[in-house]
Amino acid sequence: MATGRYAPSPTGALHVGNLRTALLAWLFARTAGSRFLLRIDDLDPADARPEHEAGQLADLLAIGLDWDPPVLRQSERREAHDAAVEALAGAGRTYECWCTRREIREEITNAAAAPHGPPGAYPGTCRTLTGAQRAARRAEGRPAALRLDAGGEQVTVHDRLHGPFTLVVDDVVLRRNDGIAAYNLATVVDDAHQGVEEVVRGDDLLESTPRQVLLARLLGLRPPAYAHVPLVVGTDGARLAKRHGAVTLAELAATGVGIDEVRSRLAAGLGLAGKSEAVTMATLVDRFDPSRLPVEPWTWAVPVVAR
Repeated sequence: MATGRYAPSPTGALHVGNLRTALLAWLFARTAGSRFLLRIDDLDPADARPEHEAGQLADLLAIGLDWDPPVLRQSERREAHDAAVEALAGAGRTYECWCTRREIREEITNAAAAPHGPPGAYPGTCRTLTGAQRAARRAEGRPAALRLDAGGEQVTVHDRLHGPFTLVVDDVVLRRNDGIAAYNLATVVDDAHQGVEEVVRGDDLLESTPRQVLLARLLGLRPPAYAHVPLVVGTDGARLAKRHGAVTLAELAATGVGIDEVRSRLAAGLGLAGKSEAVTMATLVDRFDPSRLPVEPWTWAVPVVAR
């Protein structure tokens, strides 16, 4: 048994790609007889909206997902996030960083050799600043973010679908320059707090996982197991987005495509149902086998409804 979770950010409506990932996370947990938790990743008050959260919860319920209470909101966990940052600072594993995203992109572009780690990995610019240089930047008044000094550590993640995945961890942001904890730090702290034992999410996040595993180890936390599932793409092969047409439950309903049809198509795309076969959540639990899960991206074509 392994407690699972789904953690959407309330910045807009969920689309069928999000719903498919949520369904998979639910199936991984429920078929193992485990708890399934819901967390709202509302770290950024500038983007998070209560109406989006309400809509997301309603859509998850509509397709048949349930979860074990309570619903956790990251905005309520800031003291715990700050305590984790201070623990890393006390261990000498942090440093201030004044780089903007533009400056980081330019340094990566101009570097003689690409930095180790995932695409866009921070090249460590501020790690080697002298005391005088740090004092000068503070005097300029530009707020600093706080980064992890990862020490170039190489971390291997054993993913259920992808197998071993190894990456050199870059100096990831722990706290943004506006004082808010960064996603990688917050998700590690909150997964441990909730007792999450397996994280099922889109495979676009696989490259961030070694960062989170290292953070968990440095904080004395046990990393969860991981299963990074294929994304949903549009007919053009690009990651599903608004430009692909009706992709949310509300948009699909407006075209005459109901919840049962959406669930049927999601199930068929996972190999759990025949084309247009009506399915219940109990049926999906009975048929789900993680070892037979498709490993290629799934293409979503907006259904054409006969009028």
